[in-house]
Amino acid sequence: MKQLLFALFLLLPMAAAAQDNTWEKTETTENGNPDAKYLAGAVPEVDGRVVFSTTIKAPGKTAQQIYDLVLADMVKMTKEANQLEQTRIALEDVNKHQIVGNFQEWLVFKNKPLVLDRTRFLYNLVVDCADGEAKVQVIRIYYLYDEERTPTTYKAEEWITDKYGLNRKQTKLARVSGKFRRKTIDRVNYIFNRFTKLLQ
Repeated sequence: MKQLLFALFLLLPMAAAAQDNTWEKTETTENGNPDAKYLAGAVPEVDGRVVFSTTIKAPGKTAQQIYDLVLADMVKMTKEANQLEQTRIALEDVNKHQIVGNFQEWLVFKNKPLVLDRTRFLYNLVVDCADGEAKVQVIRIYYLYDEERTPTTYKAEEWITDKYGLNRKQTKLARVSGKFRRKTIDRVNYIFNRFTKLLQ
């Protein structure tokens, strides 16, 4: 029995590793402040809504070519390890060259033996394709946190904006909501960079 428990204990780090955000990479910061890129203005708002948006240039590609590339990559995204079963492509409009994905995935804050701190991350990924470019948006962001004990739902507008995700002086991330802000920004940047590389 002791040998079995010891073997299970040894496997814990391996099991925990599978829960990490596999898409993350360590990035260096310019001024030594690891939170600098997450401070004021890093979470954009449009008419009171959190809207992450970028336009990616794709010189020489038609709207249809961009649509085909992005759709194939979004389908691939829905099958990645961090995705939950509710993730799906909700709209494929080949005439308007628009794609909408409903994503539910894990964002992992801390992953150590016997400690797994994570949230369910829900958002819509909207891509509008035109000749030579694609407009990409991440909108309707929600979080479902602490599902195993006391499930709590947070709306991005009331949780990760400058008002809620930073301290009063806006010099540091807030103690609790700050980790949501950081991981959300990292995930959105990853998606935008992924599509930028795809369309170049």
